[in-house]
Amino acid sequence: MRAVTVYRVDYRRKTKDPIGTVLEKRKTERAHNYHDLLRLARRLFALDTADALHIVIDVRHAREAILPERTMDCSAG
Repeated sequence: MRAVTVYRVDYRRKTKDPIGTVLEKRKTERAHNYHDLLRLARRLFALDTADALHIVIDVRHAREAILPERTMDCSAG
């Protein structure tokens, strides 16, 4: 899994502010990976339809997601 950072772009000030991440669970590259992740990010983080144009993702800085390891120890306390 890769965590891809989601940004809100202010085109007037020319800044990108990170607002969250989306996880890419696909193990292989497909034809529409970037577009599908962008659509998911816009659905999750856009305040309205006009704000969706300001939501972008940066796949170049994708990093491996750090997930907690599963353990077999289920003892409480």
